Amino acid sequence: MKKKILLGLVLAFLAVQFVRPEKNLSPAPSRTDLLALHPPPAEVKRLLQVGCYDCHSDNTRYPWYAELQPLGWWLAQHVRDGKRELNLSSFGELSPKKQASKLEEMVDVISRREMPLESYTITARGAARQGRARVIRASWCLIPPSDSSKRRDRGRLLP
Repeated sequence: MKKKILLGLVLAFLAVQFVRPEKNLSPAPSRTDLLALHPPPAEVKRLLQVGCYDCHSDNTRYPWYAELQPLGWWLAQHVRDGKRELNLSSFGELSPKKQASKLEEMVDVISRREMPLESYTITARGAARQGRARVIRASWCLIPPSDSSKRRDRGRLLP
C-alpha cells in the first residue's frame, strides 16, 4: 500500500513538471526603463540589477530551481507581485510625481532592510541586504529623477 502511495506521489510530481508558468523575459530593455532614463554609475547599475531587477522588471534571471514545479509557480507569482508594486522597466511611464514617490519608497524599503527579500538574498548571488550596497542604492534613489547628472556624481561620492 505504501509503495502505491509513493508511486502515486512520484507520478504526480512528474506530471506537474509539464505545467510551467510563463517566463518573465523581454527581448530588449525598454526605453522607459529606469536605467535607460537615468543612467547610474556602473556600481549602482549592477547593484540595482542584482538586488531589484529580477522581481521588479520585465526581465528576470531565473535560478535553476525555477524549473521545478511548484517552486516555479511560486517564483512566477512572486515576480508578478513585485512588478505590480513597481516595474522598473516601465518607470518612465509614471508621472514625475509618481516617479519621485516610488524612488522615496525604494529608499524606505531598502533602508528598513525589507528589500531585497531575505528569501531572495539566500539564493541570489550578490543581492546584498546590508552595508555599502544598501547605502549606495538608497542614496542614488534620493536624487530627483530630473537631475540625473547629480545622480552620477552622488554614486561616485559615496564611501
